[in-house]
Amino acid sequence: MRLPDFEAWAIFACVVEHRSFSGAAAAIGVSKATVSKAIARLEAQLGTALFHRTSRRLTLTDSGTALAERAGRILAEAQSAEEAAIDSAKAPTGLVRIAAPITFGIRFVADAIADLIAEHPGIEIDLRLSDARVDIVADGFDIALRIADLPDSSLRARRLAPVTARVVAAPAYLEAHGTPRHPADLAHHACFLYANAIGTWHFRKADGEEAAVRPAGPLTTDNGDAMLPALLAGLGIARLPDFIIDRELAAGKLVEILQDWSPMNIALHLLTPPSTLRPARVELVIDFFAQRFRNLCTRG
Repeated sequence: MRLPDFEAWAIFACVVEHRSFSGAAAAIGVSKATVSKAIARLEAQLGTALFHRTSRRLTLTDSGTALAERAGRILAEAQSAEEAAIDSAKAPTGLVRIAAPITFGIRFVADAIADLIAEHPGIEIDLRLSDARVDIVADGFDIALRIADLPDSSLRARRLAPVTARVVAAPAYLEAHGTPRHPADLAHHACFLYANAIGTWHFRKADGEEAAVRPAGPLTTDNGDAMLPALLAGLGIARLPDFIIDRELAAGKLVEILQDWSPMNIALHLLTPPSTLRPARVELVIDFFAQRFRNLCTRG
């Protein structure tokens, strides 16, 4: 029986993660020639090319794309096996790559990571903040935090906490244009839209009645903080989570409207790649975030 070339598979997974032979070589502490030979060896065994190579760019072939996730699972399982074999008293170590929304990341995730590193000095964090919907598999992230009503996906999603969202406007806007009494009224108002969630806004009353509206307006952006100047200037209405608008609401600069109607299905989720095999360091960060954020995003 011929055993698989596990080293070549692991090196292939590292090249996929770092998007270059030199990057993978630096990450695992071998020469670029060693990486090149391992990929060539694996391609010869499989009878297919795994990468398109040019002087400026390295991209996966169709075969490489189909095999990348399996290679990642092989590497993750090997890392998990090694970590499980280490003395249980020794804390997990290594790099965890995290993607998070900008505003939530600055206000909450950055503080959480400071505490995480203080408690677990062997953990290294690569935190990237973006309101774009990153492809966590293609971009090599271990964890992504996302506030949304999530569609069906091959990713594994863990719901950490509900997020209270409110429909708000400045008093000046309501004085000039009137106050909506029903979600359907929003169709006749200037609304600010979140670029990654353009579409229908869904609402529910305490008695179970539901309503939906497809709003439109003069401003679309992928960041809630970017809506605040126009909101405060009385130029429209927005639906935003508490952690973005709580200070403005408390100061009376913004007013909540449609208080009898709650926006539906908004929550903080933790997403991971589809594989069930994760290194212990990633599991540690997942558990840390689950505890840290479970009651963070709601208020009465």
